[in-house]
Amino acid sequence: MKIFITIFTIVFTLGTNAYSNDWQTFFEKSGGMETPRLKETLEYCYRMASVSDMINMVEFGRTPQGRPLVMMIVDKEGLVSPEEIRKRGRVVLLVESAIHPGEPDGKDAMLMLVRDIALTQKHPGLEDNVSILFIPVFNADGHERFGKYNRINQNGPVEMGWRVTAQNYNLNRDFLKADSPEMQAWLKLYNKWQPEFFIDCHTTDGADYQYVLTYKLETYGNMLPDLSDWQTESYLPYIIEKMQSVNYPVFPYVYFRRWHDPRSGLHTGAAPPMLSQGYTALRNRPGLLIETHMLKPYKQRVEATYEMIRFTMELLAKDHEKLMSIIEKADFICAFADFRKNKFPVKFRTSYEDSVMVDFLGIDYTIEESDLSGGLWFKYNGKPKTFRLPFFDHVISEKEVELPDVYIIPAEWTEVIKRLDYHGIEYEITKDEQTIMVDSYKLTNPDWAGSPYEGRFRVSFNTEKIKEERTYPPGSVMVPMNQPLSMVIAYLLEPEANGSLASWGFFNSIFTQKEYSESYVMEEMAREMLAKDPELKKEFMKKIKSDSSFAGNTWGILNWFYSKTPYWDEKKDKYPVGKIFIINK
Repeated sequence: MKIFITIFTIVFTLGTNAYSNDWQTFFEKSGGMETPRLKETLEYCYRMASVSDMINMVEFGRTPQGRPLVMMIVDKEGLVSPEEIRKRGRVVLLVESAIHPGEPDGKDAMLMLVRDIALTQKHPGLEDNVSILFIPVFNADGHERFGKYNRINQNGPVEMGWRVTAQNYNLNRDFLKADSPEMQAWLKLYNKWQPEFFIDCHTTDGADYQYVLTYKLETYGNMLPDLSDWQTESYLPYIIEKMQSVNYPVFPYVYFRRWHDPRSGLHTGAAPPMLSQGYTALRNRPGLLIETHMLKPYKQRVEATYEMIRFTMELLAKDHEKLMSIIEKADFICAFADFRKNKFPVKFRTSYEDSVMVDFLGIDYTIEESDLSGGLWFKYNGKPKTFRLPFFDHVISEKEVELPDVYIIPAEWTEVIKRLDYHGIEYEITKDEQTIMVDSYKLTNPDWAGSPYEGRFRVSFNTEKIKEERTYPPGSVMVPMNQPLSMVIAYLLEPEANGSLASWGFFNSIFTQKEYSESYVMEEMAREMLAKDPELKKEFMKKIKSDSSFAGNTWGILNWFYSKTPYWDEKKDKYPVGKIFIINK
């Protein structure tokens, strides 16, 4: 059965007779120099679907400018239901391209690979145990901001799309906070399918080196051990050997300790969940980040991406039962109370106390001091050079928290509750007012970024643990942690988690003082307070001596005394989300 959604009237009015039997892609016809626009891309996808029972097309959302978000389903039996596909024992692979449309390598690679699987049967058997979900253009609005000058550092294609959406969102910073309509649609799709493996296709900026393709996998502590082990012991050895066999040696995604400077050494770390593979890690699904090298010819980059995805499918076909079993076990563990017995890491950092030595296939270069900018000018001479470099890959937990049995969110925090829906998190809505004892936090010393980032003013703060009785109105949300998405919940709701909603500014209003005292009232009241409370007097004198800015601030001094009165707003700076521990800690 074919599923057709209205995309462009031309697809229907022309019909399949309007096309020749030539299955070369736009990219191939251009000699590997060009990438198609959205219209041509979708026409090719629908044309393949019209002649192959393996391919179905679905629309999963619309962009703010009204363009369709389209996904291709490739299954050997033409199945379009995740339940039916998994009944056959097949794993689901989600490949996403053009999240950054200036980096369209994955789009052109996958159009060829799908053709070679479903139409020309160039790779027989590749689809036996793997079904593909393919999003050819995730950022459709950005894709159509097409031009020659969208990527200054990049060697092709001739024209390409723009990095961000029409609303100026970088979608690969939005996986957890989900502000964009595109990401909200993507999450709904992901919740439905929960693919066992995910690939996000990119092209990197940075220094010059020999590798056409580098990669990133989450094997540094932000996934359960069995999943990390499968990636390091089963997936990577296979992929590295196979890519070497087709003359595309690969290397972990390149981060230099000093940007552009390979000799400074390499480092890596756990990706935050605002990034694609960092997010799928919290969902207990391996995510592969492909980063082709921007200075390599576009044709090479597309071919390398094609091979990386093809070999990934080969490995998934061989190891599908094992991977499905590991994921099923991981989901069970995350939904089980024992998972919460130990503190849970919500932030990681790379240790620079130890490293391993690696060979890095670089390009020789010199460094000069620029007489124009005053900075360092890196000059690559094009000569291959193998560097022996320290690789700092020891990642440690920087912040750990106690996970409760239940989080409770007051009814009024509607934007936060919406995020639970976007991520497919289960919760219960209270019918009556609830007065309960909760653990929570007081957020102190807030410090906002000086400029907006992804449409929000991010904030950093210190936390103080508090325990108190709170009253929650009807319509508040109880979020149980006995569910597979417990790690996603923790990263959303723990304030100090990397990429938490609090850090993105969803709770910024709690920091604002809304009631004030008049100076002539507090002048008299403050003297009475000092006379009656010797400890308060000691505290005040200590603050005067230790904080020179406070000592010279008349309003600040009187407001400090106001904060010590019963009139002070008891909710100010208090994190509204409560933590309920049903089982004693």
